[in-house]
Amino acid sequence: MKITVAGTGYVGLSISVLLSQHNEVWAMDILPAKAKAINARRSPIADPEIEDYLAHRELDLHATTDAARAYPGADFIVIATPTNYDPDKNYFDTSSVEAVLDLARQYAPQAAVIIKSTVPVGYTAQIRGRYPGQQILFSPEFLREGHALYDNLYPSRIVVGSPAGDNAALAKAKQFAGLLAEGAVKEDIPTLFPSLTEAEAIKLFANTYLALRVAFFNELDTYAASRGLDTRGIIEGVCLDPRIGSHYNNPSFGYGGYCLPKDTKQLLANYRDVPQNLIQAIVDSNRTRKDFIAEDVLSRHPRVVGVYRLTMKAGSDNFRQSSIQGVMKRIKGKGVPVVVYEPTLQADEFYGSRVEHDLDAFKKECDIILTNRAAPELSDVADKVYTRDIYSRD
Repeated sequence: MKITVAGTGYVGLSISVLLSQHNEVWAMDILPAKAKAINARRSPIADPEIEDYLAHRELDLHATTDAARAYPGADFIVIATPTNYDPDKNYFDTSSVEAVLDLARQYAPQAAVIIKSTVPVGYTAQIRGRYPGQQILFSPEFLREGHALYDNLYPSRIVVGSPAGDNAALAKAKQFAGLLAEGAVKEDIPTLFPSLTEAEAIKLFANTYLALRVAFFNELDTYAASRGLDTRGIIEGVCLDPRIGSHYNNPSFGYGGYCLPKDTKQLLANYRDVPQNLIQAIVDSNRTRKDFIAEDVLSRHPRVVGVYRLTMKAGSDNFRQSSIQGVMKRIKGKGVPVVVYEPTLQADEFYGSRVEHDLDAFKKECDIILTNRAAPELSDVADKVYTRDIYSRD
């Protein structure tokens, strides 16, 4: 089959690589440099499995910025473009999704379109009315940054939503699910075919629960730190209960990245006319955690605060909504200078903070160094390091 994937971030590129093992895949992006890198079999994002598959596997994968090459003749079009939630406007910007739907209508009206971008609950059912005749489905992704292809090769489940009672759409959903399963290594993958709106809700509720786990253990750590207790000992005692388990239990500066901040806020917006307390508390908790971290750092009266890496976790090159940026803003707001060490940044400044490219000079200049995740590169200045990472893992 010919499959077009719009967007080459974590979701789009991992899906492109997965499906190009057995199909002709065209990866569309607006950035020529990304298309050039993919065609040269170099990954433009940090993901070891993507890097390995691009370099060593036989893939029928073509990247382009030309819609007239990518879309005509496509059997499936996968939309994996970024969407953003604006909390001030209580609005989820889905314009990138609609831009692809316009191209699909122009170049491949016969194609089934699979939305994998994060959208509000109810969006896909509503947007189908604006594109009559186009088969539009929704399939949520459940990926970790830095391990996106791995999570496609060994998926926890495959979910493809279609309109209730539409047998033709359900047949397309099953066909697409089969393509995902064909590219995977894992066998006997649980596969669900809910309605469009239920599929959207699965994505938002799953990510909000993960955000709840992060927020819970962060608040446990805040309590322990405030009372002089051993965070690790409490966590280990709590997590030995098999009903709780030890996943997503490592304290941090707060949840962040591509999905959890926007998905929790989007789900909260969907609760506008529905009674709730917990969803609001999850969103508020992440803000409170950053307040606590910043105040704890400031209580040590630093002269210069260093920020070691802007990324959310090890092996990632994503700064988007990283929690350490929120801590930075609060510290700078109190007049304390912040210096950044981020080897992936070429610029000399990041939002008004100087970027130091020499790690040794960075270590000498700063009297407190913030790192969301422990790093062996800082072992020689351990007395300066401030982190809430207990287990040295993400």
